[in-house]
Amino acid sequence: MKVVFDDSKPIFQQISDMIANEIVEGELLEGDQIPSTTEISKFYQINRATVQKGLAELVDDGYVYKQRGVGMFVAEGAKQKLLEKRKEDFYNEYLKPMMEEAKRIEIKKEELYQMIEEDYQDD
Repeated sequence: MKVVFDDSKPIFQQISDMIANEIVEGELLEGDQIPSTTEISKFYQINRATVQKGLAELVDDGYVYKQRGVGMFVAEGAKQKLLEKRKEDFYNEYLKPMMEEAKRIEIKKEELYQMIEEDYQDD
């Protein structure tokens, strides 16, 4: 786990995002156990309740599941669900406003494609 907390959003949300990122990036795989609330709270020196709230968000969204007395684990299909959610968020937060602005300033579809093509590189 690697993160520096900032004031952009609540710490519990940053904890949730950090673990979600590890799932998306393949650092945590389906069935992997995630660090306990105690481990995370001690490592980052934050309140255990804050960590629990962040993990509860992941459980509520179905990305993580609890196994009573054992710990929390990455749920089956979590990476795919997260990718789908993030693609939808990406469209709504970035692409849609970009396309609206492109239309407003009269950038043609072909010009927009060309701009993207010139700057986008596949891995």
